[in-house]
This record gives sequence, structure tokens and C-alpha cells, in this order.
Amino acid sequence: MTRTPPDGPDQLVEVVVGVLGRAHGIRGDVEIHVRTDEPERRFVPGARLRVEGATRVLTVESARNHSGRLLVRFEELVDRTAAEGARGLVLVTDVAEHELPAEEGEYYDRQLVGLEAVTPDGTSVGRVLSVLHPGPQDLLEISTAGGPRLVPFVTALVPEVDLAAGRLVVADVPGLLTDDEPDEPDADPVA
Repeated sequence: MTRTPPDGPDQLVEVVVGVLGRAHGIRGDVEIHVRTDEPERRFVPGARLRVEGATRVLTVESARNHSGRLLVRFEELVDRTAAEGARGLVLVTDVAEHELPAEEGEYYDRQLVGLEAVTPDGTSVGRVLSVLHPGPQDLLEISTAGGPRLVPFVTALVPEVDLAAGRLVVADVPGLLTDDEPDEPDADPVA
């Protein structure tokens, strides 16, 4: 997928990066239920994360993976009791509205929602309503004249994302955006 970043000044938007889970150990480490594709970028030592809907800020002291889970120690949570008391808090941070993920060909959901979906010849077919993450493959929910359609977010089906133009190209594959099936050649009747 090729990507074109938009031009213009960035405004900040609030994004959820994780939810505090159970305490781990006696020193205040806490399991994080990650809500970002880039935990290595959001949970770095010194990162200041806000608690959603509050003025409280938690500062990352350290982060590590342990048995497939992200464990984070915050400067403000000095022991297990403090960590248990913070369980369930939703952590947010501000990011530039037009910030792109570090990896080429990746996008934040908020950047895709609202984009116009067009076919390779430029025909508008709808808008991206949401991005779903049901498993190994992300899906774009696109509003079409026939109702919402789910399109796998892969280069073969979405070869171009142009954030500056506010659109993405969706391959014109029969049955992908409509219920129309390709015409079948007439079969010879059986005698």
C-alpha cells in the first residue's frame, strides 16, 4: 500500500493506549491491557500518560514483557497496594492528528475512519465506517449503497491509502462491495 501523509498543521487528539490490569509482585508493577499497536512507542521510560477523564498522570518508570504480557512500573505506584488501587484505569495520551505509525503501510484507525472508498477508476463506493480487529486480519467496514460491507485491509484489496486526499482505493472484485455475482456463461442443457 502506498501512503500519502496530509499537509498542514497538526492538532492533538486523545487516544487510548491501555488499561491497567492486576498488580504483579510487590513493587507496584502492573499488567497493561494494551490498546495500541505500538506499545514500545507509548510505554517508554519517562512517558507521561493521563488517566482518562481525570487530571491524574502516571509516569512510566520501566516496561517489560513477561510471559506474553506487558508489565509496567509507574513512578506514582510505589507498591502493590497502590497498583491494585489503580486497576481498571484507562490510560490516554495526546498524539498529533496526522501522526503516522512507525511502519510503512500502517495506519491508526482514526485516520482511516471517514475516508472515501473509491474503485481504481475513481468511482465512489462509500466511506469507511470503522476498522475491526477480529483476529489476524484487520477489516474495513465500508458503507455502500447496498449496506455496510467488510473488506479485508490487505494490499491486494486496498492498494492505496491517500490521507491527504481523504480516500482509499478498493479493488473492484465481484462480490466484495456488492452482492452482484459475475455473469455465468450459459451451460449446455443436459439431454
